[in-house]
Amino acid sequence: MATIQWFPGHMSKARRQVQENLKFVDFVTILVDARLPLSSQNPMLTKIVGDKPKLLILNKADLADKAQTKEWRHYFEKQGITTLAINSKEQATVKKVTEAAKSLMADKLHKLQERGIKKETLRTMIIGIPNAGKSTLMNRLAGKKIAVVGNKPGVTKGQQWLKSNKELEILDTPGILWPKFEDQLVGLKLALTGAIKDNLLPLDEVTIFGLNYFKEHYPERLIQRFKQVNLETEAPEIIMDLTRKLGFRDDYDRFYQLFIKDVRDGKLGYYTLDRIGDFNKDDN
Repeated sequence: MATIQWFPGHMSKARRQVQENLKFVDFVTILVDARLPLSSQNPMLTKIVGDKPKLLILNKADLADKAQTKEWRHYFEKQGITTLAINSKEQATVKKVTEAAKSLMADKLHKLQERGIKKETLRTMIIGIPNAGKSTLMNRLAGKKIAVVGNKPGVTKGQQWLKSNKELEILDTPGILWPKFEDQLVGLKLALTGAIKDNLLPLDEVTIFGLNYFKEHYPERLIQRFKQVNLETEAPEIIMDLTRKLGFRDDYDRFYQLFIKDVRDGKLGYYTLDRIGDFNKDDN
């Protein structure tokens, strides 16, 4: 598979804006997809943020494997990173994010108070890759539809300050991808969840990756969704078999689109594509 490159001009501009605006915020909110806690983190942005206090939000937790989300939260907390798992569509999101922000900045607020300075509003910048749910989160925090919401990457193009409540003010930024994915597996994971545009990777490769992953980790989901699937065979054979059984004849593209949409729509249930053990293996 070729190296995936996707770095529109507005993302290059946004990267510069993130660097310039860091000095105006108290902490940075890093928004990731709970199904991809590491693969949906932009290493370029992590480097830019540096030692600035961070709140890591695992969004779309309602779509992720709950046991895996619990493991990932423990993993990040052990590294001293304040972590929150949410579904940004829920009403309780504002309270959860505000409380996490105050907890993160408690020491700084206490020191300011000792100096006679009362800081009522914390300022943060929300950064992340496309399609992680930033616009939905911004609208929830603002209490009204301000940020544009879309189910495709690259919807938000500019930056805007939004007031959530008296305690929190947020700077939104467009989703920023890094210039290219050296790890092809990361590209496949992002493609399967819809974080990158569908024309960047062949759908057959994305489907084969998805089938193999669900075969290994969630075989019962495949059986439940495609009742007569034979998991003893290889992914290409499964594709040919199911394409025929679904009445698509030899229109494999139709099956690719169906399978990927099913994964994204949650028809194969909750899932997480990043597993701590896989990353620890790579580190050793």
